[in-house]
Amino acid sequence: MILLFVEDLLFISKVQQTAQLIGVAVQPADPACGLETIIAEAPRALILDLNHRSFPALDLIRALKAHPSTKAIPIVGFVSHVQLGVITAAREAGCDLVLARSAFTQQLPQLLLKLAGSDTETPRKV
Repeated sequence: MILLFVEDLLFISKVQQTAQLIGVAVQPADPACGLETIIAEAPRALILDLNHRSFPALDLIRALKAHPSTKAIPIVGFVSHVQLGVITAAREAGCDLVLARSAFTQQLPQLLLKLAGSDTETPRKV
């Protein structure tokens, strides 16, 4: 399962619909859930909106990459392409892949399949 830390409900819906079509398990997550909950969920990957207003995304990335149980979990962040400072800071914090929101949207099916690894079900025909 891939955890989504995304604030925009329409964007969450888009990710969920795409994931359902290709047979990948995704689940929206509350940023307030804490590191212990993420450890218990044991996600295959995390997708973070780096502009999420409800929590400091960079602090979450640092905490996840510092903890032995979560440091290997791939983290994908997306942000506006003009926010070069945020992109650099996310990479420095340990975000494995940082994409512009438009690139994230374009690559979403392939990205979800890659992140899901063996958690994929039989893809549904579109």
